[in-house]
Amino acid sequence: MLRSQGCRDSKHSDDETPWLFIAPLFNFKASCHEPVLVLHSCPCTVHSTITRCSQRERMWKRKKEWLIKPPKEHPLETKYRPVLESMIPPDPMSKLKLKRGCPKEEFPSLDGNYTCMARVLDLHMYTRQFNRATESGVIFDDIIRPGLEDLGTSTGPLTVGCLAGDAQSYILFCDFFDRIIEAYHSYKVLGHVTQKSDFNYDNLKVSASRCIDDFCFPTHCSRGERRHLLTLAKKALDQLSEELPGKLYSMEELNQETEDKGLILDAPPTTLMKTGVARDWPDARALWMSDNGSLAVWVNMEDHLKLVSSRSDANIQEAFASVCINLVKLEAMYNKLRHPFIWKPHLGWVVSSPAEVGTGLKASVTVRLIHLPEHKHLNNILDRLRLRMEADNSYGLYKISNQQTIGLTEVEFTQLVVDGVKLLIRIEKRLEDNAGIDDLVPAQK
Repeated sequence: MLRSQGCRDSKHSDDETPWLFIAPLFNFKASCHEPVLVLHSCPCTVHSTITRCSQRERMWKRKKEWLIKPPKEHPLETKYRPVLESMIPPDPMSKLKLKRGCPKEEFPSLDGNYTCMARVLDLHMYTRQFNRATESGVIFDDIIRPGLEDLGTSTGPLTVGCLAGDAQSYILFCDFFDRIIEAYHSYKVLGHVTQKSDFNYDNLKVSASRCIDDFCFPTHCSRGERRHLLTLAKKALDQLSEELPGKLYSMEELNQETEDKGLILDAPPTTLMKTGVARDWPDARALWMSDNGSLAVWVNMEDHLKLVSSRSDANIQEAFASVCINLVKLEAMYNKLRHPFIWKPHLGWVVSSPAEVGTGLKASVTVRLIHLPEHKHLNNILDRLRLRMEADNSYGLYKISNQQTIGLTEVEFTQLVVDGVKLLIRIEKRLEDNAGIDDLVPAQK
């Protein structure tokens, strides 16, 4: 009975041999000091126990360094790789289930496209942007869609042909937008150069656009975002009304009162419908109008906010100062609401259209021109003056505005428009008298 028990112990010892080699892999600290059950009734049991202890001791001495440094076949990176991978933010593109082909198959046709986007975009550029998406889900096709819907004209003013869906678009698709800005504004975007702004009460403005941080731009925002933006605008404009009395009208509330002030709102233009800006019209769109008619603030139109001041008299300075002063006040109010205007050091004020980044300023003057629009050197003169001319609805009336919005300050752009309009009027009078204009043509600015 005892012998058979001893034989079973001996046999059990043989079965534990492979376990001793596996033990270090599981971090078992085998030791000869562990309590061992010994049956002295059989000599083979004692011998088996001693053998077992010595084997464990040798194994421990030989493999104890495993507890300090793992073997090469089990590196630490294997253990911690899942942890490190879980810390990497997910790619927004992976969340979008888009059924698309390769970039070559999806590349749009640009035949007959005269936009600035068509000048910049090629297959190589499209391939680099193809698999990118912002956190709000804006992809590159969303950005270039306006230029595919409106091809522009070969004779009319150059259109930009693209719109950003959010502020991150200017960062994620920077190589595309930087080239668009350079081609449209003739201004090279440099990371170490900060856009200047001299926004103070002496500035001259006619209109200025701003977008609010943490919200998508009108081309991509949801109904909930648009309504939240309107709520913020109500709070800010209510505070502004304490100093400049005015009233906020929703699109449904616009009536004869605003029409009497010269603000007639028709249906949104087709271009806004195509780009998605006019989605859910007129939901959460509004107009704030001062009681004296000196200032209008559009909410959720082309951009989150657009301040406009126009005057029928020749006092341009008063109109520009009205926009400037109240825009500074609104900026402070939005900062208190913890939703500041979007500003990037190398771009300036960021809005949905790259044609208006920088200052967001559009200064325009409507003048009557009869002879100059027919002159063969008109486009050359406008390029040298860095101005843009668009025909008004009335015969002979043209709106003259600054072509660029980045690279100069607000005052410099405004002065550029004022000086340019004066020169165009002088040229018009020369042409009316059938006199030469070569001495009036300016050098390239």
